[in-house]
Parts: sequence; structure tokens; C-alpha cells
Amino acid sequence: MEEHNLTAVTEFILLGITDRPELQAPLFVLFLAIYLTSLVGNVGMIVLTQVDSRLQTPMYFLLRHLAITDLGYSTAVGPKMLENFTVDRNTISYHCCAMQLAFFLLFIACELLILAAMSYDRYVAICHPLLYNIIMSQKKCWVLMAMSYLYCTFVSLLVTMKVFTLSFCRSNIISHFYCDNLPLLSLACSDTYEAEVIILFLSALNLISSLLIILVSYLLILIAILRMNSAEGRRKAFSTCGSHLTVVTVFYGTLIFMYVQPKDSHSKDTDKVASIFYTLVIPMLNPLIYSLRNKDVKDALQRSLGKLRNIFSYNSQTV
Repeated sequence: MEEHNLTAVTEFILLGITDRPELQAPLFVLFLAIYLTSLVGNVGMIVLTQVDSRLQTPMYFLLRHLAITDLGYSTAVGPKMLENFTVDRNTISYHCCAMQLAFFLLFIACELLILAAMSYDRYVAICHPLLYNIIMSQKKCWVLMAMSYLYCTFVSLLVTMKVFTLSFCRSNIISHFYCDNLPLLSLACSDTYEAEVIILFLSALNLISSLLIILVSYLLILIAILRMNSAEGRRKAFSTCGSHLTVVTVFYGTLIFMYVQPKDSHSKDTDKVASIFYTLVIPMLNPLIYSLRNKDVKDALQRSLGKLRNIFSYNSQTV
């Protein structure tokens, strides 16, 4: 019976965000706008921090990888969700579902580690400015990112394999708009205890360890700022942390609301709203936060736009 069920499930049905037909078109337009804004913003941040010579610092190196992870997990979810608004039967194949889960877990785990690394970068910049270039050298930054991607790939593959080696016999209907591990576990008819323990352990490890690094870093930063005699120095120190603190507060606040609240208070609609926020809205907000609150990024954007205007102006004159 178990082998039959394993081979029988060739696709899953995603219930999506809403089953009300009159909302399909407005929601499609809304989420298309959100995804395109996220796409343009994150690709723009990646290109800008790569080509502008004044943004070749560890801080913007990490910001570039934050934009890559934002683009990664929003793209793992967004296009399929948009497609489901335009079809009558929202299906996803067994293997595509596994791939979606794997890529989503990879990039969401990387986001946690990169946000933690960015807080450590700010700690070194404010508390040990003379050693900054030594501690946060280009080589160390690349090693840090390589280790993060390798670890997150391991986590993603482990969880995905544990989920998709289960047999699904209760139903193939996922009460969500993408393939997430918890809705998938609820469909399994084989023992899910081992998979649940692994998911709980890795989720707690990644969330708590990264949050602990952020809290300790900012505690030390706060102590250093309070010891500064110059009001201008304190203002500059706070301004360098403002964008990152905003991103951390929004991202971790949403994750904690999603996963730490008691099971009894969970509702499918609330979980879907929270999922929409951290899978689509946050990747859109992050480049906006860094571009609006960061003077270096705004200046780099103005320089790039100025160069583009000059190129277009030169081309129009030659034509």
C-alpha cells in the first residue's frame, strides 16, 4: 500500500490565497506589481553594488548577497503563485514541488545568516574601526559567504529529502499557495516524527543563533555609542545601523509571529498573510529601505542614472 501511494502522487493541488473568483484578477495585479518591484529593486541593488567603485566594501558586499537571497526566495514562490491566479486548477508537479521547497529553504536560511553577518560587520565598523579592513577583508567575506551557502544547501537538501521520502496518501491538496514543509507533512500517511524533529531543530538553531548574533552585536554597538563623547559621532553610528535594524525588525518580527505563536492561535488565513509578507513583501521592501535610508546607495544611484543620461544624450546627438 505504501509503495502504491508513493508512486500515485504525481502532483499536488495548491489551494492558493483565496477561492473567491472576484478577487483573482485584483490580487494578480497587486502581486505582479509587488514581484516586479522586488525584481527591479533587487537586481538593481546587485548591479549597483557590483559596478560602483565606491560601494566595493564589505558592507555592500553583504548587501549584494542579501539582495540575491531576497530575489531567490521571492522567485521560488512568486511566479508560480502568479500563474495560479490565471488557471482554473492550481497544480504543481511532485518534482517541481520538491524543487520549490528546496530553493525556498536554501534562500530563506541564507537570509538569516547574511543578516547576522551584516550585524557583525556593523559591530566591527563601529567598535573596531582601525581593524575593520583586516577583520572584514575581502577573502574572509568570500569564505563567510561560501560557508553560508554550503551550510544552507545542506539544510535545504536534508529537509527536502526527509519530507519527500514520506508517502502521501491522505490527500494531495496543499492548503497554501506554495510548497512549504508543514502543509506537506500534514498530508503524509507515514511516520513524520523524524522529519518534524529535524525541521524543528534546524529552524530553532538557525533562527536563535542568527538572532543571538544580531542582539549581541547591537548590544555592544549600543554600549560603544553611549561611550562616545561626540554627538555627531553618535548620530553617524546610529545612521549606519538604521537600515539594517529596520530590515531585521521586519524580517524577524514576521518569522517569530509565524512560527513562535501557539498552535491554538494559528489560522490558515493568518498564516497565509504572514507568508505573503515574508516571501513577497519583505524582498520588495529591503532594497527600498536601503536605497531610501542609505546616502551612499542614493549617491551611487544618482551617479549611475547620470551616466545613463549622458550615454542616451550622446547617442541621440550622434544619430
